[in-house]
Amino acid sequence: MAGRELRIAGGVAAAAVTLGVAEIIAVLISPDSTPLQAIGSLIVDHTPDGVREWVIGTFGTKDKLVLFISMGAVAVLVAGLAGLAERVKRPIGSILFAAFGLLAIVAAVTRADSSWTWALPALLGAWAGIALLRSLIRRIEDLDAANAAAMPPADASETAAAEADPDVAVERRLVMRGIGIALASGAAAGLVGRVLGLRKRDVSGERAEVQLPPPSGPQVAVDPAADLRIPGLSSYLTPNSDFYRIDTALTVPQVSKDDWSLRIHGMVDREIRLNYADLGSRQAIEKLVTLTCVSNPVGGDLIGNASWLGYRLDEILAEAGPHPDADMVLSRSIDGFTAGSPLAALTDGRDAMLAVGMNGEPLPTAHGYPVRMVVPGLYGYVSATKWVTDIEITRFDRAQAYWTRRGWSERGPIKTGTRIDTPAGGKLAAGKVTVAGVAWAQHRGINAVEVRIDQGAWQPARLAAEPSIDTWRQWAFDWDATSGPHTIWARSTDGAGVVQTSDQAGEVPDGATGYASRFVRIG
Repeated sequence: MAGRELRIAGGVAAAAVTLGVAEIIAVLISPDSTPLQAIGSLIVDHTPDGVREWVIGTFGTKDKLVLFISMGAVAVLVAGLAGLAERVKRPIGSILFAAFGLLAIVAAVTRADSSWTWALPALLGAWAGIALLRSLIRRIEDLDAANAAAMPPADASETAAAEADPDVAVERRLVMRGIGIALASGAAAGLVGRVLGLRKRDVSGERAEVQLPPPSGPQVAVDPAADLRIPGLSSYLTPNSDFYRIDTALTVPQVSKDDWSLRIHGMVDREIRLNYADLGSRQAIEKLVTLTCVSNPVGGDLIGNASWLGYRLDEILAEAGPHPDADMVLSRSIDGFTAGSPLAALTDGRDAMLAVGMNGEPLPTAHGYPVRMVVPGLYGYVSATKWVTDIEITRFDRAQAYWTRRGWSERGPIKTGTRIDTPAGGKLAAGKVTVAGVAWAQHRGINAVEVRIDQGAWQPARLAAEPSIDTWRQWAFDWDATSGPHTIWARSTDGAGVVQTSDQAGEVPDGATGYASRFVRIG
């Protein structure tokens, strides 16, 4: 390995030690204080909308994994360049490491619920990385000097140098071994720190022991006629493991029910503080509600239907006594995310709730355990706050939530949508083909779904039962398919008789519109 490659490898090894030390220190402080976690959150908060929508549209719920992989690749590249640029008398690489540490410190201490101690992982990690880099580069420069002194005039190869002076070969092996040990030690420290950090805050054992309260009314019993059970068609209830997850948290917050509390304040007559036991003393409700992400493209899968168990928000807010001129509920997550909901949508009688259960079990940690908000009829970015810990009653002209500060619509009512689940596309045999999917217009319901083949007439599809106007509704259409290429179109009419718009619009700023379509080839 030549001096150039040794410098690159030394830079990568120093970066591994930087991150490994930071992960170990973060075990004592907070897993969210690690450089990768803090910088990753900073990237999420400042990613342009166009890039964000492209990432979600391309990678869906794997967007966080893609971010971590991308950050790792960039870290290796920059670390290699830092090692290549570093010199004993010209510490450019050390300056790059220091800049990384400073960025990580700023990113960490500006996170929600952080303290000055969150600077320590990046500070100590960068110090360890710089010290190692300086040490390795010093030895590599000494090795380069020894190579030059031992080099035979007629041959410029390092092999010849090693033959001329065996001590050079020994030193080279020692340097390479040191780089290897540093790289392995840093990776091991990072892995151990990450595992210990996750284990330290893991609430899965606690969650498994939670006993959900019985609902005040009859438990939800889904009408069998609500599920057409057609192969390829989404089930009426979405299993928790398949339910979409789109949020700004790089790693799933782990919040113990014993530590959880909710503060309700702002433009109210009385400030209220609730803990998990306080909720348990109230009457619970169980309702069917479909949640939809505003980033869902036409025909997309960022939508799911579940049975939610929780406590009515209108009753809780009434106890606080919102002021007559208040019109906004600003909810805050444990990780600092905020959503701005119209106060009217939480107090007009719909089943807005603080949810603690999902499809008959305690909320999964990825979906907000121990408590989250569920509000029928509003996109998730303005209502479905997970790990909710704070509710401020305010006004839209006084406060802005996370996504509205980034140019998204303030109020976010869900638009009527339709999706074709089957056929999935490709080539099909001529004859009877069942076209099926789901349609939604939460809190308005679905009155009709129509299907069109190519530019033909719209024809009515048959509808499954509708247990709730707050959920999606399955539909199916039997098509006598003829040979050739065809485009299948679908549209819906909501419970108020309004036909879904054909206007094509993207997700920004208030949800995508247009007809769902599917191209197939018959014969």
